[in-house]
Amino acid sequence: MFVLAAFALSSCSDSKPEAIPTPTTASSSTPSSGPSSAPIPTASTPTLTALPTPSKPWPTPSVTGAPENDAPLADRITFAIAKQAQIAAGKTAATTVKCPGIDKVETPGKHELTCTVTYAGKPYTGTLTVDAKQYTASYKFTSESVAIVRAKVVDAVQRTVTDAAKVTCTMDDVAVVKTSDAGIACDVTTTANAVQPYKAQVSGNGQVLVAKA
Repeated sequence: MFVLAAFALSSCSDSKPEAIPTPTTASSSTPSSGPSSAPIPTASTPTLTALPTPSKPWPTPSVTGAPENDAPLADRITFAIAKQAQIAAGKTAATTVKCPGIDKVETPGKHELTCTVTYAGKPYTGTLTVDAKQYTASYKFTSESVAIVRAKVVDAVQRTVTDAAKVTCTMDDVAVVKTSDAGIACDVTTTANAVQPYKAQVSGNGQVLVAKA
């Protein structure tokens, strides 16, 4: 019993016990606030669907109301001018032709008149020359301008740019353009989502030639 008591007393000490360090763990560590080295994702460019390339030529408008072969020469000429204007434009529409003095073109001789053609409400002028003989007559109508519908211009662009996903031309649904001008400006959005500028040049007979601007 005594021995046990002495053993208990000898284990006591007046000095303070040393502090036991608290072990650190990975979960208690402060995360680094520095910038991340992970790459920043970039948005991908969407691929667009190409417009269908027209498989048939632009349809020739069917113009009715032709006068009889024995109708006055003035009627036959004005109808022929109106018909050609609609064919060049690419669509049948209300068309009038006014040529002051045309009622006298049956008189033998050469005649030169100024005519106003109004297609779908859009007017332009031209020169009519008539060479009349006793039983026959020939005529020619010329103009620096021509009427055309936007759909025909867009169609021509689609035929030229096979990867076009969208075509936008800066013109009204019906426009009168000068054949000597630089052409109609069109923007083409390709299937790769890139915008490319084009020019559509219109000839006197309504043919549309498209080239990159």
